[in-house]
Amino acid sequence: MADAAVKKKRPVYLDLVRIRLPLPGFVSILHRVSGMVLFLFAFWLLALLDASLESPEGYAQVQATIGHPLAKLVLIGLGWAFLHHFCAGIRYLFMDMDMGVDLATTRASSWAVLAVSGFLTLVLGAWLW
Repeated sequence: MADAAVKKKRPVYLDLVRIRLPLPGFVSILHRVSGMVLFLFAFWLLALLDASLESPEGYAQVQATIGHPLAKLVLIGLGWAFLHHFCAGIRYLFMDMDMGVDLATTRASSWAVLAVSGFLTLVLGAWLW
């Protein structure tokens, strides 16, 4: 009976808003989200590529579609998703080889992934706009 009193009750409901997720966990979730976004928008990008290669009129239509400010924002978002997924993927490849798995290096590489993908997204956005 003493063991039951010592054991803490496990929560039935986890409030994800109150849990402070560490930065490597946040980068991991963003890696999964960016992969899902890339998968979902791959069909749209392939349709644009198909239309642009179909005929000169299709190419002009794709140019008009991509020239819209909302489409540019979507393309910049997709650029961030690709760049973040790429940078985080390299980080995970190194971690799979047992390189940089200690806490300090993991935090530093998480910051590096966010900084590099953010900077490259700014460069891409300036180029696209």
